[in-house]
Parts: sequence; structure tokens; C-alpha cells
Amino acid sequence: MKTGKIETSAAPGTNETVRNIIIFDTTLRDGEQAPGCSMNPREKLEVARRLEKLGVDVIEAGFPASSPGDLESVKAIAEIVKDSTVAGLCRSLEKDIDAGREALKKAVCPRIHIFLATSPVHMKWKLKMTEDQVLEQTAAAVRYAKKFCSDIEFSAEDAFRSDPGFVCAVFGAAIKAGALTVNFPDTVGYAMPGEFGERIRYVRDHTPGMEKARLSVHCHNDLGLAVANSLAAIVSGADQAECTLNGIGERAGNASLEEIVMSLRLRKESLKADTRIDATQIYGASRLVSQVTGVKVQPNKAIVGENAFVHEAGIHQHGVMANRETYEIMTPESVGISKNQMILGKHSGRHAFEDRLKLLGFSVDGETMEKIFAEFKDLADKKKTVSDRDIEALVMGAAAAPETWKLDHWAVNTGSALGASGTIRLQHKDGAYRKLVSLGDGPIDSIYKAINQIIGREPELELYEIGAITGGSASQGETMVKIVWDDRRYNGRGVSTDVIESSIKAYLAAVNAMEYELARQTGSNE
Repeated sequence: MKTGKIETSAAPGTNETVRNIIIFDTTLRDGEQAPGCSMNPREKLEVARRLEKLGVDVIEAGFPASSPGDLESVKAIAEIVKDSTVAGLCRSLEKDIDAGREALKKAVCPRIHIFLATSPVHMKWKLKMTEDQVLEQTAAAVRYAKKFCSDIEFSAEDAFRSDPGFVCAVFGAAIKAGALTVNFPDTVGYAMPGEFGERIRYVRDHTPGMEKARLSVHCHNDLGLAVANSLAAIVSGADQAECTLNGIGERAGNASLEEIVMSLRLRKESLKADTRIDATQIYGASRLVSQVTGVKVQPNKAIVGENAFVHEAGIHQHGVMANRETYEIMTPESVGISKNQMILGKHSGRHAFEDRLKLLGFSVDGETMEKIFAEFKDLADKKKTVSDRDIEALVMGAAAAPETWKLDHWAVNTGSALGASGTIRLQHKDGAYRKLVSLGDGPIDSIYKAINQIIGREPELELYEIGAITGGSASQGETMVKIVWDDRRYNGRGVSTDVIESSIKAYLAAVNAMEYELARQTGSNE
């Protein structure tokens, strides 16, 4: 298991040492709290498993005191993760720390992550506290948390816009009280790489007791510089980088895990730093996060974008055909993009299917395996071949929220001069069937209106996107839906060889996520 200890090794062909940088992933906390990036508990568990397989040192699983649901999610993740530290974020309040202790009590390697703002604007307008009060509360919170957990991290929120000397004093107080990691965030993404690196050097040189703790950085991407700032900090002595898969997070997002990791891997000799991350797991983890959040990766995104290894210009194509190094500084395979995807079909057996799931990075329990293998066989009867993308879609469908409503059958009548009518029959979890016919502006609209009448709610449809999982006329249609109810967003994803059916499945997945959350709030879930 990873302990978070900073290790060094000799760089190839030199006597210089290469530091191992701790990767602290906050996809499930800072990333998940961004608008439209919510995940249900099952999806969070799947992402946590993938982060562990990726080799992340610290997984920040959530903010336990923010809601009962977040506490339960952190607790569930803490129970299953064995090879990474599991962290819970807490304000510098005893009630938050108590929630963090409860959520992490079964973790093999727990970390309580405490934060308190240190910038003048935050202290005056948000905290309404003086510098002396912030110092006192920092020390008190760390001392209290230390009673329950040996691994404490303290973050000075908005550190870059804070007085450097004051941050050093706060860090010194946190370390004296028992913090093993102190984190310097650029909370609003304001810093430039040169000045951020200088600030990190200053903090390392002027913080009392800094030799007893690790120095971390947490950079936001408001000016597009989160990764550059993180790398500048590492060169200047930072021991830990906080980041998210695909760079998701508040506003413009966080520093991208894949960009930090591959920058260090490719420029290890010049940066004198590397990570323990298994880079071949990056692409699969990126796709998983994109699927469960419903937030697509931009095509030209570094490392994991669809165009990252695509060459269209003739001169580029000629060079790559002669030698890939002419226009590629890394190979697709180095980040887990396989050129030789195994194709399964209706004659493929269970063992081949299970082996492919393992190669794709999925860990599936027995009951879920039975369900998705049956769905695979059904899909293989409809399609000649089943690709990796198809298999990923089957697994992610199994990670959806429990089905309050299950699709039984549907039908639509539509035409250019007729409008549309949709008929749908759903089965409630209590066993009862409910059928309804509705008119609409088109087949999807009519069906969605019918579903709303059956469930007795009319959530706002905020996003509806449809595309093909793979090429060809036999491809499965993949629909992404976001609905809003009572200021909460719920994601749904559906796949089918019929685009109308995929649209229905996506909407029902979002509805079921909504119904599950509403039932959980009232305590009516079984």
C-alpha cells in the first residue's frame, strides 16, 4: 500500500535523483461538485476502483459533512479501497471533523483534510475572522483531528492571494499541531507559473517545521495555467500535486491528472520528478469519468482527447508513417489507447468476456457479471461484433442507480404531417405496471411527456445529446441526458441499437437517479 513517503531514485544515465511526487486525486470531491458533474454512489465506487488501479496515492472521496449522501459515499469508498490513502475534506470545525472520522473509520489508510481560508478578502468577507483567530482555529482543528487520525492535511484556502508570511505562520501552526501535509492552493487560478514557483520556494524556506511535513499544491485553471503552475511548483520543491481526471472541477476546472503525470514521465530527466501512476490506465480512467459525469472530453484535449493521436495534414501523415516520433512525443499505447482492440461476437464465451473486462480495468461482482453478460449476448445477436466501447457501455449501464422505474415496452407513431404520439409501459419497483399515451412535438418529446405523467413529476430537460458508440449502421446509439429537479441535476445514459430506445433508457436512468436521491432524503429506500 502507498504510504505517501517521498522517495528518490537515480535518473537514467545520471547521478541526479528523481523525486516521486504524490498524486492526490480530487475527482470525486472537487471534480464531482462542479455543475453537471454529479455521480451516483455506484458510479463513485467504480471511479474509486479505477483511481486505485491507476495508482493514485491519495483519493479524496468527498466532503462528508456536506450531506448525508456524501458521508455515505466516502464511507463506502473507504471500505473498498486498499492500496490508496482515502481522504475526506473537512472545514476547520469539530462537527466536520467528526463527520470525516465517521466516514473514514474503516479505511485502511485514512486522511482527514482540513481547510481554512487565509487571504484578506476571505477572512474579511467570508470568515469574518482576524489573522490571530485563523491561526488559533487552524491549530485547534488539526489538534482535534489528530486525536482520531494520524494523517492530517491542512489547506490554506486562497493561499496565493494571501500574505506569504502569514501563510508560513499558519502552515507552521498546522505542522506543530500534527499536520503531515500542508497544501498551498491557487483557489481562483490567478497565479503565473514563474511567480507561483517563487512562492512555493518562499513557503518551503520560511515555514517553521517544514522539514517535518510535505508541501502540496492545488491549482485551478481559470487562466488555463493549472498544469503549468503545478509543474512550476514541483520544480520548486512541492511534494504533492492535487488534480482531477480530465481536469474537471469548479469553474474552469482543476489541474489535469493526465497532463501532470505525462509531463513528468516524458520530461523526467529535466524536471527531476516522476510519479507511481500506471500511465497505461489513464485513457480508460478518463473515459470512465466522462461517461459517469456526462461531460465529454474536448477533441483536442491533451493526452486523452479523440484527436490527441490523430494526424490529418499530409506532411504529418507522411512523417508518422515513416517514423511516429516525427510528430508524436508519446505513443497511444503508453496512455492505454490500444490499436488492437479485441472484437467479441455472439460465439464468444464467458471467459473471453471476463478477460476483456479485466483488460479494460473493470472489477465486476458476480450478480452484475451475470446481468451484463446476458446483455452482451443479447447485443451480440443484434450486432455482428461487439467492441470495447460497447462493453464499456454495458458496464456503465450496470452502475446506474437502482431502478425505481423499469422499461417494459414502448411504441411511437410519427410523421412530417402527423406530429407524434408515444406509448410507454413502465414497471414500478413495487411490481405494478403503468401505461400511458402522450402527444408531443416529436417521438422523443412524446415519450418523455408520457414518462413525466407516469412518475408524477416534470423535471427540466437541461441536456440531450445523442451519438454513435462506434462507426457503422449497426452501431449502438448513445444518449446522454441531464435533468433538473428542485435545483439538483441528475445524469442519465442509455445505449441501444435503436436511438429512440437509447433516449428512453437515458431519460429513465436520470429519473431513477432522481427518485433514488429523493427516497434517500426521506429515508424510504429499502
